[in-house]
Amino acid sequence: MSVPAHDPRRLAILPFRGSRAVSEGLLTWTMLRGPTWIRLLPDVYVHRDGHRADEHRMWCEAVALRLPPGAVLAGRSAAWLFGADVLTRDAPVTVLLPTAARLRPHPRLRVVRSPLPERDRTLAGGLPVTTPLRTAFDLGRQGSLAEALVAVDALLRRRVVKLPVLRAYAADRPGWPGAPLLREVLAMAEPLSESPMETRLRLLLLDAGLGPLTAQHEVRAGGRFVARVDLAWRALRLAVEYDGDHHRQREHFRRDVARLNALRSAGWLVLRFTADDVLRRPDATVALVRQALAERRATAAGH
Repeated sequence: MSVPAHDPRRLAILPFRGSRAVSEGLLTWTMLRGPTWIRLLPDVYVHRDGHRADEHRMWCEAVALRLPPGAVLAGRSAAWLFGADVLTRDAPVTVLLPTAARLRPHPRLRVVRSPLPERDRTLAGGLPVTTPLRTAFDLGRQGSLAEALVAVDALLRRRVVKLPVLRAYAADRPGWPGAPLLREVLAMAEPLSESPMETRLRLLLLDAGLGPLTAQHEVRAGGRFVARVDLAWRALRLAVEYDGDHHRQREHFRRDVARLNALRSAGWLVLRFTADDVLRRPDATVALVRQALAERRATAAGH
């Protein structure tokens, strides 16, 4: 849909402050009350063509226009702006506020209050955010162990944070809320984890006492690369993999068949699991892996 001739084109994509547009003579309050513009927050509007109800970037842009001095986007919103896969649909925008700052409540906002030194602030896509290091530190102290580990793994995977640096940062702040959870997370964090569900699968197996295991192990036979597997018990030639929806695509399925045949020829057993296996049938998943480990150990002992 084209933008009507009377609509300023520079306001046609991103959220903007209505009062500023009016003061600059770009719009009138009567125009803003019409069907062309959608009010997101007090004094923050977006063109109807640029409005996406579940678009987190749009909401981050809108919230940034209302931030009081010293406030930044933080938590999962900051992590998402750094490219980490950490958001659920319709996730609120997380804002970190200085102690004395105020921000009107809104269903699309999650407000956190915490000290924020200048070194923990930066910009991402032009928006004020916590640094990747502070973002990982904060997310590693929040929610369940699985949620915290998924978030930290995602930031490590993006290479915006390095695990030794994060461990040192956390060690310097032992008394912060959530520090015990963060210590658990840092003990299991894996920069090589390639997806949130792979992290959840790894945590499920570690919690069941089935570790240690190696992430993203390269299988070689006769010096030749065969495949890289998600999780591996190398000595037993047993691999566990998470299969997302993309594995159902025809071309991907064909490649998977050839890859699994090559792994089998190299002496590897590969167990493959879906999101349902991890989230809805965890006990059965653990039992299957435990059985496979026992069988591989028995075979190895027999040799």
